[in-house]
Amino acid sequence: MSRCLYNSSFTDFLNTDDNTIFGVLCDRYHGEALTTTREAWKSEISIMKDILVRFANKDGQIIFEYDIPRLGKRVDVVLLFEGIVFCVEFKVGESRILESDIDQVLDYSLDLKNFHKFSEDRIIAPILVATNYRNSSTNIQMSVYDDRVVNPLVSGKAGVSHLISEVLRCFPNETSVNPNWIISPYAPTPTIIEAAKTLYENHSVENITRHEADKVSTDKTIEYILDVIQRSKLNQEKSICFVTGVPGAGKTLVGLDVAIKQTYQGQNEPVKNEGAVYLSGNGPLVAVLTEALAQDNHKKCKAKGEKKKMTDSRREVAKSIQMIHRYRDNMLAKIKNPVENGVLEIDPTKAVKMESAGFGEVEHVAIFDEAQRSWTHKRLADYLKRGGTYGNKLKVPNFPLSEAAFLIWSLDQREDWATIICLVGVGQEINTGEAGISEWIKALNEQFPHWNVYISPKLTEPEYAEGKVNELLKNNCNVTYSESLHLGVSLRSYRAEKLSAFVHALLSFDENASALYNEIKDKYPIVLTRDMAKARKWLHDKVRGTERTGVLVTKESARFKPLAIHILPSGDENAVHWFLDDKSDVRSSNYLEDAATEIQVQGLELDYTCLLWDADMRYENGEWRFYRFNGQTKWVEQTGGTESKQELMKYMLNAYRVLLTRARAGMVICVPEGNPNKNVSGFWEDSTRLPEYYDGTYQYLKSLGIEEI
Repeated sequence: MSRCLYNSSFTDFLNTDDNTIFGVLCDRYHGEALTTTREAWKSEISIMKDILVRFANKDGQIIFEYDIPRLGKRVDVVLLFEGIVFCVEFKVGESRILESDIDQVLDYSLDLKNFHKFSEDRIIAPILVATNYRNSSTNIQMSVYDDRVVNPLVSGKAGVSHLISEVLRCFPNETSVNPNWIISPYAPTPTIIEAAKTLYENHSVENITRHEADKVSTDKTIEYILDVIQRSKLNQEKSICFVTGVPGAGKTLVGLDVAIKQTYQGQNEPVKNEGAVYLSGNGPLVAVLTEALAQDNHKKCKAKGEKKKMTDSRREVAKSIQMIHRYRDNMLAKIKNPVENGVLEIDPTKAVKMESAGFGEVEHVAIFDEAQRSWTHKRLADYLKRGGTYGNKLKVPNFPLSEAAFLIWSLDQREDWATIICLVGVGQEINTGEAGISEWIKALNEQFPHWNVYISPKLTEPEYAEGKVNELLKNNCNVTYSESLHLGVSLRSYRAEKLSAFVHALLSFDENASALYNEIKDKYPIVLTRDMAKARKWLHDKVRGTERTGVLVTKESARFKPLAIHILPSGDENAVHWFLDDKSDVRSSNYLEDAATEIQVQGLELDYTCLLWDADMRYENGEWRFYRFNGQTKWVEQTGGTESKQELMKYMLNAYRVLLTRARAGMVICVPEGNPNKNVSGFWEDSTRLPEYYDGTYQYLKSLGIEEI
């Protein structure tokens, strides 16, 4: 996959037919371009030719649709000209200049400045072109931030050529841009770390965490991980740590704290070439955490009297909290394709080899949150075979590795040292194709035996890798076990450290479940009802001030519309509104109208929750039975006859494990009564909600002693 859709010298661009350039853009686009996009390209090609005629004899480069790695953003046009990087954003047909559009082109420019190795020392000039705008910027000034980024320039199509000339006149002595600019290493600056520091220092992001629990455990874990990193550096070794923790133990925050301490090492500024990147495969978690920290950052700056836009805060936070799949795809773009003999190799035409670092933008330290959710070999290979979710151009047939193996391979490209920290949730694989932790260990055994393995002893328990960790590691001589790598105290459920134990006992029919419930119920109320109206009232009575509440359901839930409950639509922006908007906003979780699924809440938390238990998982004759709704008339039982069915049943059980551990302060479990009514002909009014689908689950929960409201 190329970093752009089209690039050439000014001369070649001007001498190439418009339709030819347009054809290249269409051919290289990831999927089918919208009509509006295609029409915009035609206009941009024509306008850029008019602009560059003035510079026809100059040595410059034009780039269309340049991808900014890991951000999922694309710059309309980049000009590399006389040592300056011009970042051009078009608004075709527009006659007005909107603040949001200026913010957009500035964002792109700052992303290049902060992420892009061969742009970090360049003057970057952002230009917004509203094609029908009749005026043009007359004052060219550097930003007050002293980062060699020019204040955004605006123009109609007629004034762009003059603007470029003026910028060149103002900065006449720039050295040439690196000829490998397009495939430049990606070197993020850890501005998000500052936001994470704010979170720790001021405890003001209530939406994300609380600190009532004992911090000794987390501090010990962080210290141990940092020691492993230091030893890896001193001995020039490759190491991997597996950190386990009960639900809500603060694994995400441990990861962020390690990133802070490793990046700054007690100094005010980041230590060069020592930083860490935090990665997660959980889209809603990344979106909500990023927005919460950005809001917090913006609020604090405003309180200090600093003039800072919310878009600036969001951009800062987005720099080092990233989606693991974008990191993966950025590395995939550098390999030789097709893969020969099942061996991955870096293509030197796609990446620049840096001293010590090897090829590509590979950090010394990478933190993979929810490592158990990494993709299996089959899922990743199938995904790359078809070219991604939407059939883009990143097609890699016969890909040989699982996602875990590929991520280890990526950091193994460093020629000096590297450390991976895997944060592992227990029993929280919730999607088909999520490999669990066994895939990581298999990769280490078979492909990376030179890596040192530091592991929590809890990883040997049945909840992880089906209890096969000891067996998988028995012939690996580089394994060190440490209790310091387990987080046993729940930060989320600060009133009930034993909540996770109770949930595990409930789901596994452990005889200690009732005793565990009695231990926690006074400090952490868990109640039972069959009436959603009672559940709502219980929640409203419990929350105070800015505390949050919400309704939770599994993604397999299907029959809650009769209870006036709707499933929160997919899309990270919906999760952001649900978790962060206040109780005056109907999109907020507090309205108790939209229910979030395990996909949207994994890794996040509320103060009080209602778990609405559907007929997808039923207690029948001393065991859980699993059902999927066919979308029309009936529930279809899922039996364990095949490996895929067994996997699905595990995911369905894990979904309830996730939902039962989302509340910090207490929860109500609502098991509906179903519809017992029959019509005049003697048939069920609603055969999809028969009481028998729910009664067994209700009776089981009641048998544990859970108090009914």
